[in-house]
Amino acid sequence: MIRTLLVDDDALTLELHRDYLGRLEGYEVVGECSGARAALNALVAGTGDRRIDLVLLDVTMPDGTGVEVLRHLRARGVTVDVIAVTAVRDAETVHQMAALGVVQYLVKPFTFAMFRERLEQHRAYREQSIAEGQASQAEIDALLGASRPTGSIRVPKGLSQASLARVTAAARTAGVLSASEAADLLGMSRVAVRRYLEHLADEGRLERVPRYHGRGRPETEYRWR
Repeated sequence: MIRTLLVDDDALTLELHRDYLGRLEGYEVVGECSGARAALNALVAGTGDRRIDLVLLDVTMPDGTGVEVLRHLRARGVTVDVIAVTAVRDAETVHQMAALGVVQYLVKPFTFAMFRERLEQHRAYREQSIAEGQASQAEIDALLGASRPTGSIRVPKGLSQASLARVTAAARTAGVLSASEAADLLGMSRVAVRRYLEHLADEGRLERVPRYHGRGRPETEYRWR
C-alpha cells in the first residue's frame, strides 16, 4: 500500500481527496493536515509505522506555502513523493515545485478520471523505480515518463505510458511470466497485458518462449532479456 498524506486547508477538499483515494487500489490515507507547519512536522517524523510514501500537497495555506514545505523537506533529506494539488498555475510557482521534485502537478478543479490517471501514473512510477538491478535506457525512459502525463510521452497507439511502465516492472521483477500470470498480478485483462508484452518483445526487452503443458498448443511466456 502507498501510504498517503493529504494536505489542504479546505475541509471539503480533504474529504474529496479522501473519497477519490478510497476508490483506487493500492493507496491508503494515513493522515490529513490543514496547514504547512503540521504537514512538515508529519513528514519529518514519518518513519517506521508513521512512514509516508506520498503527499497530495496544496500550495497556498494560511501558515505557509507548498513551496516552503518542499524546500524544508528537501533540505532535511526527505525524499517523499509529492503531487501538487492546487489552483495555483503561475509559471514561477510551477517551476519552483518542479525544481523541488514534484512528480505530478494537478490543477483544481479536476475530474475523478484525471485524478485517477495521475495516481495510476504515480503508482507505475513507484513500481518501476523499485525494480532491482541496473536499468536500461528504455527502463530509465519509462521510469521518468511514468511520473508525467501520458500525453507528453510517445508510446504506441492504444497503449498508455503508465500501464507500459507497470507491465515492464512486473516482467523485469518476475524474470519470466505469461500474459495470464501478468494479468493476474497487475489486475488487468489478459488481452490488454498481452499487447504490452508483445510491444516489449518487439522492442527487444522480452524474449518469446513456448511453454508446453503436455499435449496441445503451447502457451507463450515472456522472459526478460
